[in-house]
Amino acid sequence: MGIIDTIWSRSIIGSRRVDKSELRLIVTIDGPAGAGKSTVAQRLASRLGYFHLDTGALYRAVAWKVRAAGVSPSDQQAVSRLLAVTRVTMRHDAGRVIVLVDQQDVTDEIRTSEISDMASVVAAIPAVREWLLPVQRQIGARGGVVAEGRDLGTRVFPAAHVKFFLEADMDVRVARRHSELAAAGHAVPMAQTRQDLDGRDARDRSRHLAPLVAAADACVIDTTALTADQVVERMMAVIATKL
Repeated sequence: MGIIDTIWSRSIIGSRRVDKSELRLIVTIDGPAGAGKSTVAQRLASRLGYFHLDTGALYRAVAWKVRAAGVSPSDQQAVSRLLAVTRVTMRHDAGRVIVLVDQQDVTDEIRTSEISDMASVVAAIPAVREWLLPVQRQIGARGGVVAEGRDLGTRVFPAAHVKFFLEADMDVRVARRHSELAAAGHAVPMAQTRQDLDGRDARDRSRHLAPLVAAADACVIDTTALTADQVVERMMAVIATKL
């Protein structure tokens, strides 16, 4: 079986009873690409002093390994076999999430448009989602987590204390994603960025296992006209009712 490790520096909540002031929540943030999840999750985790779990980085790491191994992301059996010899490590370093695949730092390499598209494909493979599911839940079991992804509030952490779902107009999402890629040094035409997002949306929303959808009890926030800080403030107001 493949190995996925997550390095933690904070203590684990034990089995003892804790009063409300000591409660460390599980906060989930789901939504499509470009809705603002990553920026908001990072800032919210910082405000709360929580661990930021970027689940998308886990899928990107698998996609990176698939490409490096010369395996077609559409070959589900080959991808499944590859998982058995794959080791992914995620840790925080000075507020930044560092991702290693088989001890190689791939943090920057997994942020390309190519890997994003490939991650969306491998994420639709049931074996991949099942492989990552217990890892994500183990992290959440410790409490004090702000997790961002696609199916966190519906499948990974269905009993999360607070759930958010972010959405935004497509034009805004495209512009945000285009800016992210440019900032990372990846020159991608705006039209290509839109095409990539359309493709990812279709795959994420139509996959049979854990499709992208807002949890019934999620707080839905349209970020189209909001800054990241404004979104965080709205989230903090909701979270305050749980603390």
